[in-house]
Amino acid sequence: MKIPIKGVIVPNDEKWIYDWLDMEATSPKDVNELIEKANGETLDVEINSPGGAVYSGSEIYTNLMDYTGEVNVKIVGIAASAASVIAMAGGIVKISPTAQIMIHNVSEATYGDYRHFEHEAEVLKNYNKSIANAYMIKTGLSQEELLELMNNETWLTAQKAKEYG
Repeated sequence: MKIPIKGVIVPNDEKWIYDWLDMEATSPKDVNELIEKANGETLDVEINSPGGAVYSGSEIYTNLMDYTGEVNVKIVGIAASAASVIAMAGGIVKISPTAQIMIHNVSEATYGDYRHFEHEAEVLKNYNKSIANAYMIKTGLSQEELLELMNNETWLTAQKAKEYG
């Protein structure tokens, strides 16, 4: 069964806005409905997404990892940010020679006084470590190596992605 991960990764309760505006987007609910219909058959996940909501990307990644059947991923354009995390759920991950993967630190918009910003900085650092787990499981690289790649907002060609595993 084909599972498209296209457009922005959005929370379930925001997906209707993208649908109404006829804009491509993917929510966990979209993917979960297809996973349920697959009933054990091979999932072919096709990704062309700039990323989006980290929590939604994490949910999609987790549900693909929990799937009892085979999960294959093909990156046809871009798997950036949260979409790069989803890509790590594939048993086999293929990337078009014209595609890229981008990994970076988790970001968010926030407001408040200095105490709130200090707290949010720690939350973001912690979430970076959580996201790095998906990359570690797939590549075998250390957390330190991956956090450095994330700090540098790393863009990977197909060749470079293969080198990193």
